[in-house]
Amino acid sequence: MVRLRFKRLGVKQKPHFRLVAIDRRSARDAREIEILGHMDPRKGPTSAVFNMERINYWISVGGQPSSRVSSVLKVLAAAPKSEAKR
Repeated sequence: MVRLRFKRLGVKQKPHFRLVAIDRRSARDAREIEILGHMDPRKGPTSAVFNMERINYWISVGGQPSSRVSSVLKVLAAAPKSEAKR
């Protein structure tokens, strides 16, 4: 089963996250199936750059977003189009 979740990158005290499609049983930093975007949490969820076509594809074939990914996607959906990046 595929899960959409964040993979942590960056250095200590300066995190950066990638949104990835990954096997549900894999560790957080294991090899991903596909990279779907990235986000800098220090700038907020509106700084996120996601490939929404691929996210929708993975959800349509049964991929489940994690709780954190779901909340970020909801914030991006509610943000004005000028702030939300594709």
